[in-house]
Amino acid sequence: MAVIDPTARVAAGAELADDTEVGPYCIVGPRVKLAAGVKLMSHVNIAGVTAIGAGTVVYPFASLGTPPQSVRYRGGATELMIGARCQIRENVTVNTGTEDGGGVTRIGEGCFLMAGSHVAHDCTVGDGVIFANNAVIGGHVEVGDHTFFGGHCAVHQHVRVGESVMVAGYSAIREDVIPFGYVLYPAARLAGLNMVGMRRRGLNRAAIQAIRGAYQILFESEGEFAARIVRADAEHGDVPEVAKIIAFLRSAKRPVMMTTLRGGAEAVE
Repeated sequence: MAVIDPTARVAAGAELADDTEVGPYCIVGPRVKLAAGVKLMSHVNIAGVTAIGAGTVVYPFASLGTPPQSVRYRGGATELMIGARCQIRENVTVNTGTEDGGGVTRIGEGCFLMAGSHVAHDCTVGDGVIFANNAVIGGHVEVGDHTFFGGHCAVHQHVRVGESVMVAGYSAIREDVIPFGYVLYPAARLAGLNMVGMRRRGLNRAAIQAIRGAYQILFESEGEFAARIVRADAEHGDVPEVAKIIAFLRSAKRPVMMTTLRGGAEAVE
C-alpha cells in the first residue's frame, strides 16, 4: 500500500498506486492520480484533475495542478497530465488548462524541471525536455522532444519550440523556433544549430550535414523565404530531420525566429 506520512493530507477520492510515497506535509487533492513509484518528497501541493506518471519524483514546495493564471478561466475541471520518470524540483509550478485552450496541460516522459521553473496553462511539452532554474513558458506553448531551456529564459504565449532546440540562458523567445535550432541573446534570435544536442541524440553525420545544408539555404541565403523553403525541401527534404523542419515552417501560424531581429529592435548581446 501507499506510504503516507502522518503529517500529509490526502483527500478522499485521490487515487494512489500501492508503492507511492507521500512525504511530510504534502497535500493531495481529491481528483489526483499518482501512478506506481511516484514520490512526493515533502511540502508538495498536488491539486486539480492531475495525473502523474510512474516513477516521477516531486521535490519540496512544488505546486502542480493549481488553476490556470488566465482571466478567461471559468472554474472548469481542466486537467494536468505529467508523464513517467520526470524529475520536478523545488518551487516548480505547473497549472491545469483552460476551457478555451483545450482543457489540458501536458508534460511528457523523462522531463527535468529544475527549481523555480514554470509551465503555464494549455502547454504541451514533449519527452526528455529540460527546464533549467527559473525557465518559464507562457500559456499554449508547444515544445518538441529533447529541447533544453537555459536558466531564466522565457517563452511568450502561443509560441512553438521545435524538437532538440537549445535555448541559452536569459533568452526571451517571442517567435517560433525551428527544430534543432540554437537560440541565443536576451532578445532571442537564431544563432545556428544545436550540434551538441543532435550528436547526443545519435544523429549520423549525413543527417547533420543535411540539416546544416538546409539551414544555410533557409537562413543564410538570399531570396524570398517561401522560395528558400521550396529549395531546402528539394535539396534535402528526403532526410527525415530536414522534413521535420520543412513541415514546421509550412505549418507556422505566427512569425518564425530568424538570425536577425524584426522591426528594427536593437540586440543586446
